[in-house]
Amino acid sequence: MKVTIDEYSGFCFGVTSAIEIAERELQKGTLYCLGDIVHNGQEVDRLDKLGLVTIDYDDLRTLHKVRVLLRAHGEPPSTYRIAQQNNIEIIDASCPVVLKLQKRIRDTYEMLHGNAHGAQIVIFGQKGHAEVIGLEGQTNNTAIVVESLNDLDKLDYTKPIYLFSQTTKSVEEFRAIVKAIEANRQIGEEARDIEPTFEYHDTICRNVANRVKRLQDFAQSNDIVIFVGGKKSSNAKVLYNHCLEVNSSTVFVSSVDDLTDEIIAQCHSVDRVGICGATSTPKWLMEQIKLRIES
Repeated sequence: MKVTIDEYSGFCFGVTSAIEIAERELQKGTLYCLGDIVHNGQEVDRLDKLGLVTIDYDDLRTLHKVRVLLRAHGEPPSTYRIAQQNNIEIIDASCPVVLKLQKRIRDTYEMLHGNAHGAQIVIFGQKGHAEVIGLEGQTNNTAIVVESLNDLDKLDYTKPIYLFSQTTKSVEEFRAIVKAIEANRQIGEEARDIEPTFEYHDTICRNVANRVKRLQDFAQSNDIVIFVGGKKSSNAKVLYNHCLEVNSSTVFVSSVDDLTDEIIAQCHSVDRVGICGATSTPKWLMEQIKLRIES
């Protein structure tokens, strides 16, 4: 039995940068983090032991004159306003890709604000996800969030539509959303003389999207795949499903404790075992999984 860890799996640039910033700032004293720094319980626990204190929005409103780290997912404008009011020092670790997307949505909102045509800013993403909350905030929470094709009935096809995407969504799913909106608009245009605007912006992070083919090649080259990801991670669910598409013997685990005797027995019954993970999965956790299987 040969156990291999996928060299392309693990933290993306944004998460790596946020964790490095947290480790550096912790050396200066007490540091709070607004929400889990990454959607991986094991990494959150590791940083907690180093002194990083995870807080929520209610906590933020009660704190004064402290240092608060903003994670890679980005934050809505309201977070910065609260920090300013409470004399909180912001350590901003927002991913540059997310910040660029926030600006594009904010600029579009400001361009459309007050128009008489009822233009709709639409975000393809997971409702309630930290990044999506930040994106909605750029539109004063007026954006329409669609999670799948089933949500497209929320849209008014007689009015302009400006579509963006959460950075970690699937490119294929985004294209399907675009195609469906175009089809619905064509149906709705039969009784109209003026065609409403439809603009779509593929704002999916290519650092994440380009992993799919490499990940599927890796999954196909192994008899069984152990996919390591956090239960809260949107990216983990997407990448796990891509592995499953090409290798039905793909198992999702979040920690060493998830490796049941049955899973380990399956691994020892084949020649090649592959271990991979999401952009929120630390390499050290995949190494632990590897050692457990081998032992």
